[in-house]
Amino acid sequence: MKLTPAVFMNEAEQMSDQITAWRRDIHQHPELRFTEVRTAGIVADHLQALGMEVKTGVGKTGVTGLLRGTSDTPVVLLRFDMDALPIQEETPVEYASKIPGVMHACGHDTHVAMGLAAASLLSLHRAELAGSVKFVFQPAEEGAGGALAMIADGVLEDPKPDYAFGMHIDATRPKGTVAIGEGYVLAAADEFHIHIQGKGGHGALPELTSDPLMAGVQIVNALQTIISRNTGLLDLALISVCSFEAGHAFNIIPETAELSGTIRTYEPAIQKMVYQRMKEIVHHTALASGVKAEVEIRQIVSAAWNDPKMAVLSRRIAGEIPAIRHIETDYRVSPSDDLAEFLAAAPGCDLIIGASLGSGYFHHHPRFDIDETAMPVGGALIASITAELLSSTKKEE
Repeated sequence: MKLTPAVFMNEAEQMSDQITAWRRDIHQHPELRFTEVRTAGIVADHLQALGMEVKTGVGKTGVTGLLRGTSDTPVVLLRFDMDALPIQEETPVEYASKIPGVMHACGHDTHVAMGLAAASLLSLHRAELAGSVKFVFQPAEEGAGGALAMIADGVLEDPKPDYAFGMHIDATRPKGTVAIGEGYVLAAADEFHIHIQGKGGHGALPELTSDPLMAGVQIVNALQTIISRNTGLLDLALISVCSFEAGHAFNIIPETAELSGTIRTYEPAIQKMVYQRMKEIVHHTALASGVKAEVEIRQIVSAAWNDPKMAVLSRRIAGEIPAIRHIETDYRVSPSDDLAEFLAAAPGCDLIIGASLGSGYFHHHPRFDIDETAMPVGGALIASITAELLSSTKKEE
């Protein structure tokens, strides 16, 4: 039997009940970043049962599994994130979270389930793989540096990957749709904090104060001129001030104000410019307002780059899967994902798997949920791409 994407899709559909069971079990027992002990145990047990070389505790709670085919190289790295979010679930389903205040509201439970499915599919055909597959189940994608923690523990060594792929379930696109862009597809994410030190006093005597709240209002407005006046039409960037804290009484001008938010960019040059202009605006606005201000910017994750050749390959294979009816090629979004760290180490792609229920509740919402019948599509797609890269014909080319 020739190993084709249609074959993988058929086998994945036969596993659909098991894939759903994995997802629902993990969904009911969500674990926050770097506490994914139970999830990691499920993953490790399954990979060991498939005969892989398994390592646990990588990057604290991460798991890797090495599947060797008929040769050691090339190596395809497949990354799946495992962590949940600090959200109280409100979804009216029987498999809702059993952990108060913790929920899989971004679909990482589905990523684990699709990863386990891909592991099963590729293990079934290991004799036809002219290379190795390194499965990476990562903790702490949600802003905590899980990818870098695993990299620090050597996940990119022994063996070093030649290709890297990941995927994300998408509650905004219908089942049967996948999005595979090329170039920058996910933004770099930075966190900023601005501390404003003024001189407080009576609200009826503002002339005797140096009002940090008023300075903060001016800073919030001025920061948006970076987007409207310092970037060109094609220079994509975003600045969102998401927190503004100052004062607690109706008649007291506070001593301090605190602003915080996020910066999203794609191009490193634009990112550098935003940093510089933000510091200049905060400094000079504070000076003009008679207060002092400090800016702290922390880089969280780099922008994710889909290798153009790998994107073309992935879209071709997606087109050979009967369940995939629409392939988006112009895909670029402002959210971020530390899959970017793996894509910076080896050419590959982030694959977006449509799974909308049409509910209007999207990622990070207390009622987030997905169409579970889309999960076999994701498992079959990433397995098919891997098999293509490790096929004897591909290697000879």
